[in-house]
Amino acid sequence: MTLAMLSTVLVLAGCGRGPAPQAQARPAWVVQPQAAGAGAGMAFPGEVHARQESPLAFRVGGKLVRRHVDAGARVAQGQVLAELDPGDQALQAQAAQAQMAAADAELARAKGDLERYRTLVDQQLVSRSAFDAQKAAYEAAAGQARAARAQWDVARNQAGYTELRAPHAGVIASRSAEAGQVVAAGQTVFVLAADGGREVAIVLPEAGIGTHKVGDAARIELWNDPGRQLPGRIREIAAAADPQTRSYAARVALDAAVADQATLGQSARVYLQAAAGGHALRVPLSAVQRGEDGGAVVWVVRDGVAVRVPVTAGDYGSESVAVSGALRAQDWVVAAGGHLLREGEPLAPVDRDNRPLEPASPPPAGEARP
Repeated sequence: MTLAMLSTVLVLAGCGRGPAPQAQARPAWVVQPQAAGAGAGMAFPGEVHARQESPLAFRVGGKLVRRHVDAGARVAQGQVLAELDPGDQALQAQAAQAQMAAADAELARAKGDLERYRTLVDQQLVSRSAFDAQKAAYEAAAGQARAARAQWDVARNQAGYTELRAPHAGVIASRSAEAGQVVAAGQTVFVLAADGGREVAIVLPEAGIGTHKVGDAARIELWNDPGRQLPGRIREIAAAADPQTRSYAARVALDAAVADQATLGQSARVYLQAAAGGHALRVPLSAVQRGEDGGAVVWVVRDGVAVRVPVTAGDYGSESVAVSGALRAQDWVVAAGGHLLREGEPLAPVDRDNRPLEPASPPPAGEARP
């Protein structure tokens, strides 16, 4: 029995000395780095706005009795947009007018008295102090008359404020009140987008704010017209970051020749060219991983295996990041799943549609492999 068991063990040991099976290369989605030059840039989503957007409100409070326009309506300068109940304002104007009439009557009486006292003081029939008192009364009456006239002017103006008129031609971008609603003075009823300039509102990340400045060229792609890019320039960058998002609001103005091709509220994508600053290549954000030493690395496919390449990350965009280091322009960079790879693991590079790709060319003679 012992001899038979020993023979079986030797046979199994002989079988175990055969060649080990090779690990099968698994597919990896790869992309090639983009040059961080004129052809590359960072993309930012945004929304088309008018360069001048005016919140419109009544200068007095009251009940909204008529609304003449809706959102999206085109209006002319001076056109009546809405009306308040004019009853209270009209009564206030009448009261102010009555007070002005009373003040004018008092002024006329004081003036007559002053003239009589002037004659009497010349005839030495009244004292100089009595004349001075009458003169002071006349000046007080004149002041009251001026105040009453000013109050009447204010009341008359406020009666005219019950009509809300368009300050300039444009389009009603939004409305926030309905007929029958009581609105306060200064409460926004409409937002008027003036005719003329159009621009895209975007936000810039804090990490790369120093790479952009007012006047930089931009390209705007409307989401309903992909592939067609309109020229524009950065018109405004906020001086301070938003305390919640730590990003900077910016406005990119379309060139005047193409401004009419953008519709208010339309979604758009703005492409800005960032200064290279020594970072000549850009890779997808998902391609950058954290290395063992805490630095940034990317995984590339070279000679059919995974190779870890240390890089220095530069400015971050919404979809890509600029890098420098030992990465080559002809490398196939693993675009996703780099955290699951290990050095030397066999990989089969494929594109986004899972089609096989040719392996990256070997480095030029004399170039050290990282």
